Amino acid sequence: MKKRATALVLAMSMVLAGCSGGNAAQETTTAKETETQAATQAAETESAVQETEAEEDKDDQSYDQVKEADVIIVGAGGAGLAAAIAAADEGADSIIIVEKLAKTGGSLNFTSGSMSGAETIIQELDGIEDTKESYIQDILSNGAQLGDKELIQIFVDEDVDAIQWLWDHGLSEYTFSEQNGLKSVFAPEHQLYSVQRTYKPKAMDPTKYKSAVHEILDKEVAGYDNISIDYYTEVTELLGNDKGQVLTAVGYNSDTKETVRYNAKKGIIMATGGYSGNPKIMGEYARHGDKYLVGGADSADGKGIRIMQNVGAKVDEEKMSYIPTFPMGLEYSEGKGAIGDVYMWKAGGIYVNQEGRRFINETLDEVVPRETALEEQTDAVQYNIFTDKIIEDLKAGNGAFMWDYYYEPEDGMGHKLIRSAGSLEELADMIGVPKDALAETVNTYNAAVESGGTDEFGRDFSGTPTAYSLAVNKIEGDKYYAVPIKALVVMTLGGVSVNKDMQVVDESGSAIPGLYAAGEVVGGIWGKFVSGGTGVMGPVAFGRITGRNVVNMDLAEGQPVKAASFVLKEELFEKEAAAEEGYDVTGIKDGSYEATVDGQNGDMVVQVVVEGGKIAQVIIVSNHETENIAGSALEKVPAAIVEAGSPDVDGVTGATLTSERVKEAVRMCLDQAKKGN
Repeated sequence: MKKRATALVLAMSMVLAGCSGGNAAQETTTAKETETQAATQAAETESAVQETEAEEDKDDQSYDQVKEADVIIVGAGGAGLAAAIAAADEGADSIIIVEKLAKTGGSLNFTSGSMSGAETIIQELDGIEDTKESYIQDILSNGAQLGDKELIQIFVDEDVDAIQWLWDHGLSEYTFSEQNGLKSVFAPEHQLYSVQRTYKPKAMDPTKYKSAVHEILDKEVAGYDNISIDYYTEVTELLGNDKGQVLTAVGYNSDTKETVRYNAKKGIIMATGGYSGNPKIMGEYARHGDKYLVGGADSADGKGIRIMQNVGAKVDEEKMSYIPTFPMGLEYSEGKGAIGDVYMWKAGGIYVNQEGRRFINETLDEVVPRETALEEQTDAVQYNIFTDKIIEDLKAGNGAFMWDYYYEPEDGMGHKLIRSAGSLEELADMIGVPKDALAETVNTYNAAVESGGTDEFGRDFSGTPTAYSLAVNKIEGDKYYAVPIKALVVMTLGGVSVNKDMQVVDESGSAIPGLYAAGEVVGGIWGKFVSGGTGVMGPVAFGRITGRNVVNMDLAEGQPVKAASFVLKEELFEKEAAAEEGYDVTGIKDGSYEATVDGQNGDMVVQVVVEGGKIAQVIIVSNHETENIAGSALEKVPAAIVEAGSPDVDGVTGATLTSERVKEAVRMCLDQAKKGN
């Protein structure tokens, strides 16, 4: 009613305002005409307002819920959490974070959370001299000079303040992994910086958090009454209004099975992450991308990119191929991996591809050439070939920490990957590489070792110890080993284009009013490869900037919203149809049954109780899953199985592997129930 009354008053005042001056007679006539005109225009205005309100009511009625806030943030990862805090600090009255999983953190749930920054409080305390300009140049160099220098400059400036904020909000109390007593370190998992500017704080509660940054952001967000989080809700669509503004997001809550319309007063921030969990997209833009191991969440599916393209967002298709990998992926479950190289090449081992050939200097201290070389190999896989003597020398050189932790123990995550044989020929059969090729490769390598010089790949056999060469050995002995290591992806670098204010831009370069983006969903910032610590601090820094801007920038009007000319193909997001038929539960006998399956960090034990020929209970007896990732699956999947009376239920997004383990164990229990034992 307030909107209608305002419109009527406005109509009357506009007509009356245009009719001043003239003599009394004219004024009397004009007044009557004016009154008639005003009434007519007011009626027309009221009708238009009624139509608008009816249309809005109709829109709202097509959803189960309608929610409104100053700021809507899609995604509760590092960027989304940081943006929410910044927006609240800038005066936003209400902020809703929409998160499709049951937890916050996004990719922070899959990383130890290494940070980086120049001219920081941490370097100051360590006595390390550094400059922002040096940091910028290192990032540009590491990204093959393909990064956006303006945005990198903005990041480097904001990063100092972001680290200071984290320090002041608890980071100073955390324990750091140190080198020579310093918190500022070099990180060998990435191309090394020219200065020690990487920081590795450890989470205080490792049962819930993998990174300190996530832990601090979570704690801070919980302290704001005006920030709320809607879990289990996936945004499926953005809507533009008649002013060309994108202020509405449409979501679906997988828990309540309800559709929700989110209306923002000031703007929407998309912080939905990249596409490292979508092998189809990676296969579309990288030669063997569909074979890369997924090192993060399967919820990193890239849908947020397509959603924004459908309202006009520009995406540079060439940059979708910017998918950095780690040449050290341990495949602990089909298609899923973690950083876990055996590092046997440091003591004389070699890498061969699926054809049984070497293809790189294994001891090269530059990461990028080793990354790109593995990406080009068949199925992006390499086999580390070594012997007992090499294991002994790696241990003696204190380089066997991965072997000792992940591989040698029978319950180690990579133990099942080890293949051993009494001859190279037998080993070749076990790993499926040509026998003759492997034998020739080893003979050539052994001859190079005997020469004591440098081989065709530049590997040095002089025996001079380095961090990447602890011992020199031939591949010979009574026992031969092989371990497959694959290209691993934890983040992607393609995505939507933004301006310096983090507004999403269309293909003409114009900002789409109301629409912002931060984090991995933004493309083209870092270049073709990523620098250490930017995967954590990039989203945090840009999230802070975006949160401030969405509150303080004027909401402009724009062109009618329409899809961009390039939109990611819909089939890249389609799930493969199940290859097998559903489990037949007929004939299961009453009783209690128990099964054990391989879990993430150890066995998972599940108990199924059958009563009246139906599944009555599913109990997780014990497990070694990561709590903050698997918790929702351990709670929801058993309940869903009981409700459905079948193990053929949907898994929990973001905890697919845990979901499948539970379902596999239930099937094993039901197999027993059919036999009645």
